[in-house]
Amino acid sequence: MRRSALYSSSRSQTAPPPVSTDDAPPQTGRMIRLRRWLAGPAWTDPRLLWGFISALGIVTALSLILLAGQVPRALTQKDIDAAVLKTLETVPLPSKAAKAFEAIAPSVVRVTGFDTDKKTGELVQRSVGTGVVIVDKGIILTNLHVVQGASVIRIEFRDGLETTASVTGVQPENDLAVLQAHKIPDDLNAATLRSTADLLPGDEVVAVGFPFGIGPSASAGVVSGLGRSFRSPEGQHEMRNLIQFDAAANPGNSGGPLVTMDGQVVGIVTAIYNPSQQRTFIGIGFAVPIENAASAVGIPPF
Repeated sequence: MRRSALYSSSRSQTAPPPVSTDDAPPQTGRMIRLRRWLAGPAWTDPRLLWGFISALGIVTALSLILLAGQVPRALTQKDIDAAVLKTLETVPLPSKAAKAFEAIAPSVVRVTGFDTDKKTGELVQRSVGTGVVIVDKGIILTNLHVVQGASVIRIEFRDGLETTASVTGVQPENDLAVLQAHKIPDDLNAATLRSTADLLPGDEVVAVGFPFGIGPSASAGVVSGLGRSFRSPEGQHEMRNLIQFDAAANPGNSGGPLVTMDGQVVGIVTAIYNPSQQRTFIGIGFAVPIENAASAVGIPPF
């Protein structure tokens, strides 16, 4: 018995019976016009299609902005001033003394003098003080009494580099010594020197050094007077034309810089005054004006 084909050629198929429209919903004139417009040739134009998509994107973006809040406005000077004021109120700025210390610290060194112990032959520390680099080739100013009589002088720079140094010049009348470091850091910074011509009592200053070997340490105060004289406790000689200051200084500060609030050197700390001879600070320190100190290494006056 021959079976009917499951699939047959379309040419052999008979036309399907007409679909009844009795159950279809009635179409209004508006719907008929909409269908004709959508099916019309306008929608085959890509430019119209992309224009419609772009318009839709703009409407969507505006809707999102409105949902998130109002459209952002341009910043005014008043807005900027308010932001700066808020920052100043919440983020404290460094003090003037802190900025002065940061400016001079890369040029400050620890200076230690050693003697050779006659019994053991070992080096024994005999003094500790401070120095300041005034030429970036490793030329350092310090006090003569810090290095005088030492068989070995050692320098420690801020980056931790340690080296020995030689005395290349002295100025006994101002208790100054000039050292040459045997090795120096690659990025050594020399201090900036400033004339004392416009220095006045009451001007703020910072003394930086290694009091009792601790440091580098900073202490702030003011210039107490100018043109002062000081005789050493041993009474060997009298130094004149000194800067008097009240920033705390102790043994170990000797040879360190006295700087203004912009970190510029106006003097080299050389002595403290204490009638009790206890070598502790009571509020009176003395520094050699930088003009005198600079002349010790041949730097011309300002």
